[in-house]
Amino acid sequence: MFRLLFVCPRIPPNTGNAIRTAAATGCELHLVEPLGFDLSEPQLRRAGLDYHDLASVTVHASLPAAWDALMPARVFAFTAQAPTSFADVGYLAGDVLMFGPEPTGLDAETLADAHVTAQVRIPMLAGRRSLNLSNAAAVAAYEAWRQHGYLGGV
Repeated sequence: MFRLLFVCPRIPPNTGNAIRTAAATGCELHLVEPLGFDLSEPQLRRAGLDYHDLASVTVHASLPAAWDALMPARVFAFTAQAPTSFADVGYLAGDVLMFGPEPTGLDAETLADAHVTAQVRIPMLAGRRSLNLSNAAAVAAYEAWRQHGYLGGV
């Protein structure tokens, strides 16, 4: 299946919502430290409801540690500045869909990392800054899953 990668997420409910997305779609959620919260925080637990036991969540001490665990794989870095729409990608099982921290997104150094296959964006109306992190991750995960016929879904 697909893998969501959150680099240094800051807002507990966004990660809680992503845990629900991972549980609902079967994708893995990978988190890169430092996190802006403790995984036991009530806001995160509430947002994830009772899905924590149904989701695959892995925490990595650093981005290099995440690369060690996730490679080889194609990595799609989501950024509002990318010229390519995320919907123009043909996703493969094992692909990594990478998102940056709130509110800044991925920094230039991370976007230029040699592990990044391509930068992609989710189209929005002009003048809008970005989508909420968990919403963007859900949009991306469902597109990747849709391309595979919602394998395993009901």
